[in-house]
Amino acid sequence: MSSTSLEPRETPAADFSIGGMTCASCVRRVEKALGKVPGVQAVSVNLATEKATVHADATVSRDQLVAAVTKAGYEATFIEPEAPPVVQPANNREIAAVAVSALLTLPLVLPMLGVPVEPGAWVSLALASVVQFVFGARFYVGGFKAVRAGEGNMDLLIALGTSAAWGLSVYELFAHPGQSAHLYFEASAVVITLVRLGKWLEARAKRQTTDAIRALDALRPERARIRDAASGVEHEVALADVRVGDTAIVRPGERMPVDGVIREGRTHVDESLITGESLPVAKETGANVTAGSINGEGAIAVETTATGAETTLARIIRLVESAQAEKAPIQKLVDRVSAVFVPTILVIAVVVVVGWMGAGAGVETAVLNAVAVLVIACPCALGLATPAAIMAGTGIAARHGVLIKDPLALELAYKIKIVAFDKTGTLTVGRPSMIAFEVADGIDRIEALGLAASVQRLSDHPLARAVVVASNEAGVPLLKDTSDSKALAGRGVEARVGSRKLAVASARWLDELHAVSSARLLDKAQEFQRLGNTVSWLVDLSHDHAPQVLALLAFGDALKPGARAAIVRLRAMGIESVLLTGDNPGSAQSVAASLGIAADKVHASMLPADKAHVIAALKSSTDGAVAMAGDGINDAPALAAADIGIAMATGTDVAIEAAGITLMRGDPALVADAIDIARRTYRKIQQNLAWAFVFNVIGIPLAALGWLNPMLAGAAMAFSSVSVITNALLLRTWRPQAGRTAPESLTADGKAITRPA
Repeated sequence: MSSTSLEPRETPAADFSIGGMTCASCVRRVEKALGKVPGVQAVSVNLATEKATVHADATVSRDQLVAAVTKAGYEATFIEPEAPPVVQPANNREIAAVAVSALLTLPLVLPMLGVPVEPGAWVSLALASVVQFVFGARFYVGGFKAVRAGEGNMDLLIALGTSAAWGLSVYELFAHPGQSAHLYFEASAVVITLVRLGKWLEARAKRQTTDAIRALDALRPERARIRDAASGVEHEVALADVRVGDTAIVRPGERMPVDGVIREGRTHVDESLITGESLPVAKETGANVTAGSINGEGAIAVETTATGAETTLARIIRLVESAQAEKAPIQKLVDRVSAVFVPTILVIAVVVVVGWMGAGAGVETAVLNAVAVLVIACPCALGLATPAAIMAGTGIAARHGVLIKDPLALELAYKIKIVAFDKTGTLTVGRPSMIAFEVADGIDRIEALGLAASVQRLSDHPLARAVVVASNEAGVPLLKDTSDSKALAGRGVEARVGSRKLAVASARWLDELHAVSSARLLDKAQEFQRLGNTVSWLVDLSHDHAPQVLALLAFGDALKPGARAAIVRLRAMGIESVLLTGDNPGSAQSVAASLGIAADKVHASMLPADKAHVIAALKSSTDGAVAMAGDGINDAPALAAADIGIAMATGTDVAIEAAGITLMRGDPALVADAIDIARRTYRKIQQNLAWAFVFNVIGIPLAALGWLNPMLAGAAMAFSSVSVITNALLLRTWRPQAGRTAPESLTADGKAITRPA
């Protein structure tokens, strides 16, 4: 796999860490400020990651972008392209501030809790003022910046609401000196304390949504053990000093520092956090290894092919970060709402004051109800609903080998009605294997298989290797007294095994030899050939009479273990499967029958352009979305033409670049898992947005009608934000179903593979 295989299809011009954002209105303001810079083409700001991604012309400098954000009232810091993911540490100062604010507020609310302890009016003023202007200072700063920029945000609503409650209490205190005045200091203090507590809980929950990225980044070892090419001496160096071509020595239990090829040794490698494969994978000389995977029981020497930012692990991290930074199309609705939300709430608050006073209520009642409206309407949950779900969903998917390149795939996956599959390399293994071994009457099966494998033991032909593999899997030993091996182009291989001269012959050579075979084997051969399989023959040439056929060997491209499970599960999900292949109709229909794909859903002898045309026809035939799953260069047009392309990372770079979802394992059962996690993520987005909208639709009228006091409004607002993130975090419990059950091995004709015993 080349270094570009997992790159996002658009490379961001610049990423910035944005400080000071509190709600969806802040996101819109930062985007608006950056979008006004001449030369900026596109901007995406994510509240959950507190990051802005800017696509701009080369004429736009970083300083211009930082200045634009600063002018809008926020902080911006350029993120170096190869910098590790920024991990927000736990803010101990914030929780300490919340604790002190709560202690100062507690005496004010004790009477409401039934405790017969009531601070005096002047003590209440002192306590509330410290909370209001010390611990609430951040809301004044944020609100002032918003007003200066001609916008509104959460800070402005909180500052206005709590100031109104505090100011009304001060007025009552001085307007009625020495009398029992109605004071509402506890309302302003409680709201500020609860909002700050809610923001701390929100930040704590947001850190959990980035667990997947942090787990992937933690896989990068800091140093590598390199063997000097001249002296052979091993020495440790910083990972940044490792170069392509260097030989890294990896001992048992260590993580691979680089992408590379094993040149010495054999081992098992745990790649679970990269590919999602739960079991260690056997690796021998010539096998590829990936940085971050864990070496098993054997020491190995690895020739470096990629380091640092060019490793598969680094590209996975960048790809997931890119997906988390982008906005889902559904977010456009949130952006439109947030553009008018705060001004609308301010108007509603004024109407509430005028309405209550017009109805004969006192100033205190009117102001407190308006304060409740301002507090409960803070659009925090609205801004977090989509990015929190995307971060959690794409993160857990990446942990299990499913890379979702952009949020658009999440929305489209919800609508998938058809999945078109390529055959070779996607549903099938992609290399020939011996799927049947039929012996002539009176011939011992084990002996015949040993002879066939021994004849071909020295051949590099794919079919010869398939015979040797089948023999090894069946536990049949190769005969060592093999000699005079000779390959005949287009015909087969002949060799002397012991005292016998044998050949593994093609059908053409069999005709030339005029070999004797039974009608049963000939009928079998015709059946296998009709299904698109290749047939060879084990022939005994040692006798003076006509050569004798000892066995029939049938070769086919065996189905992957998870292929049938993938089709069955998709059907259970209400998704129809279609087969597209360049192979002959017989082979295509055979594979389709074994998988349970209807015969009229099979398209064979397809050129790349033909596949794209079929995808276009499928899209016009359904009101849902069409996905294409493939792995080859010839699949790229179809992957691009589909609503969603699903590529196997075991395939070609071109296919991966054309797809919106990449599967890090070549298991077709992961197709259903990819659609499943995408659908679950999109449902979380819908649930979060529904909660955020319904919360305001119900909460604002209740506050306006006087059924919610400011303290309850503050608690409800904080609960709303935390609940949205908590709901998104439920995605972290998702686990793929691929590989959970024992795989069922099938032949190309749908029968279970029976290895000779």
